[in-house]
Amino acid sequence: MNTIQRKLIYRILPYAILSLIGICFLLPLLWVLVASVDLNAMQSLKMPKQLTMINYVDVLTSPENQRSFVIGLLMSLGQAAIVVVLALLAAYPLSRYQLKFKKPFMLTILFMTSLPITAVMVPVYQLFLSLKLYDNVFGVVLFYVASSMPYGIWMTKNFMDSVPEDLEEAAWVDGASVFTSIRKIIAPLMVPGICTVAIFTFSGSWGNFFVPYILLQTPENFPASLKLYQFFGQYGMVDYGRLASFSVLYAIPSIVLYILSQRFMSKGFSMQGGTKG
Repeated sequence: MNTIQRKLIYRILPYAILSLIGICFLLPLLWVLVASVDLNAMQSLKMPKQLTMINYVDVLTSPENQRSFVIGLLMSLGQAAIVVVLALLAAYPLSRYQLKFKKPFMLTILFMTSLPITAVMVPVYQLFLSLKLYDNVFGVVLFYVASSMPYGIWMTKNFMDSVPEDLEEAAWVDGASVFTSIRKIIAPLMVPGICTVAIFTFSGSWGNFFVPYILLQTPENFPASLKLYQFFGQYGMVDYGRLASFSVLYAIPSIVLYILSQRFMSKGFSMQGGTKG
């Protein structure tokens, strides 16, 4: 093998490996899309004899499915909004003030971001029973907020460090309070960071199956992530067509939220001015 052939192999090999990995990820997605329009969908990937939207109609017209999507959206959007507000307020002193135990506190937050939820679910379950929050949608939202706060504070603090402090100082000279400067100066400049935190927290709760499975019991309180159970019947029978269509609809909120946030995230910290000469 000469030098030219060796260089050609080294140049093609990474693309070949990446293409193979891409195909491995694409095939399950392709199965979901194809099975969602097939009345006789099976485990194997096959082209349907006739394309139909009956699976989507059945899923969308079901009152139980509609309720589960509404509950899931309210839980995830509510959690994302609360986390963004609380993380913004908690990150401000960490970013702007010289605190005595700032470094240990930040390291503790970093450790808490890596703590698996499964490790704390047993005491959380007992706590929810004692506080009468078990099988309560609002209680699940509170747990989502608590579990997402370390990650939200860490990310928000990093974004806030990029906002120039002289903009706040100019606002203070004009008589603005701390909360006014956060609301009118820091928050508008941190729109990309706020969108990033909101997207990650929303996605984390929207796709969470384990937490509502443990903390909710009544089927009427189940979010969309738990409603996937209804497509698994007895004796191993699965309604693959409706399962696939439900999965496609289930992925839409995260995709739409990401697309809508692109115009904010692409701006970056582009706002200029605000200081007086």
